[in-house]
Amino acid sequence: MGATGVSTGSVSTGSVSTGSVSTGSAGEFDSVETVQLTNGLSCSLPASSPLAKLMRSQRTWVGPSAQERLGILRRAKSVAIVGASANPARSSYFVATYLSQSSDYELYFVNPNATEILGRPVYKSLADLPVVPDIVDVFRRASDIPQVMEDAIAIGAKTVWVQLGIWNEEAARFGEEHGLTVVMDRCIKVEHARFHGGLHLLGFDTGVISSKKQLR
Repeated sequence: MGATGVSTGSVSTGSVSTGSVSTGSAGEFDSVETVQLTNGLSCSLPASSPLAKLMRSQRTWVGPSAQERLGILRRAKSVAIVGASANPARSSYFVATYLSQSSDYELYFVNPNATEILGRPVYKSLADLPVVPDIVDVFRRASDIPQVMEDAIAIGAKTVWVQLGIWNEEAARFGEEHGLTVVMDRCIKVEHARFHGGLHLLGFDTGVISSKKQLR
């Protein structure tokens, strides 16, 4: 339970609640989903399995549309990556590398167990950042998202962007109730590339390779 009272478990959808994890190499997000049962136990299963698909079909929270996500990315000038890693095999490292090379965002990394990533200093918490980031991009377990929401609210951030494969409806609703714009189960790297023309708005490859660094 966080300081403001939101539950630290992911929201129940029928008899189970869902949250997924990235387990593949950099950039691979679809492999295993962790299904959390109401009795507190959990199990892992393929993300493409019928049960995982059923859990996703029971989601009731709806995030920003594609056009709204484009607006979020266009307006933002700074991004803080919570759960950033110096391990090149981690998806957070892959995304951090992409954003540092293909965008003009001011990047900040948050990880209490790291000191430097991609030659940049790493901060122990959002509260330690020298600025208030426009987007808080999150690579944490579903059960950790409520606390990240509370931390983002405390510093006055505008948007919490929860990465692909991570889902916590209760935390999303809590964030929105406290003034946050919430994006969930979306990869900021994929969305940024999509809106640059490398991917169609509906999700398929256009074959366009762009050297543009900004969406503006």
